[in-house]
Amino acid sequence: MKSIGILGGMGPEATLHLFNLIIKNTPASKDQDHIPVIIYNNPLIPDRTMHIVYNEESPLPLLIEGAQKLERVGADMILIACNTAHYYIKEIEPHISIPILDMIALTSLFISGKRDAGITGRIKVGILATTGTINTSLYQRSLLEYDIEPVIPTPREQQELVMEAVYGKKGIKAGFKRAPKQLIIKAAKLLIERGADVIIAGCTEIPIVLRGSDIEAVLVNSMEVLAKEAVKRAK
Repeated sequence: MKSIGILGGMGPEATLHLFNLIIKNTPASKDQDHIPVIIYNNPLIPDRTMHIVYNEESPLPLLIEGAQKLERVGADMILIACNTAHYYIKEIEPHISIPILDMIALTSLFISGKRDAGITGRIKVGILATTGTINTSLYQRSLLEYDIEPVIPTPREQQELVMEAVYGKKGIKAGFKRAPKQLIIKAAKLLIERGADVIIAGCTEIPIVLRGSDIEAVLVNSMEVLAKEAVKRAK
């Protein structure tokens, strides 16, 4: 059995959510059936969106350091518990010899299979993610490879709904749930009104508050897609 390394702290609760998803998706009847998981939770990693959008301190040195630490202590693969941090994957990979599982690519591949689940025609996918993820087109480019049309919030919606829900004084990163949930639901509904058949929870904080029953579209938790793939590879 292989060991999974989680590069986390972006934020800590999202890291915990990913670990819980690995446990949830592991077939196990006793402790020994579970997969060894090594978590490096470093909340001191500079904010990814602040670097991408405002050219503030780069998170790359600490991302590389974290990946190297995970490899040194025995991880066979690395999961990054942050969608926006996937912007840096190509710069991290030369510094390690173990694979980083690409949550963005895996999620797009998963959604491409939804055609077999009764969604006909060209799929439209709404993206709920940080401004860093949106501005770098991480999901947009990946989805278009499968002829999937991305739908994103307007700049105003992005700032007032999504970013406020995640980063606001009463946002998810600050430990709040109820108010951010309503903002995220509103953002999702606007994307659905524009034709989105599927909504990606493309920020690791969003699945903490948003459930599939909250919206009238297929909700895809990118972290759950990542967790399932990691379990499959580890077993």
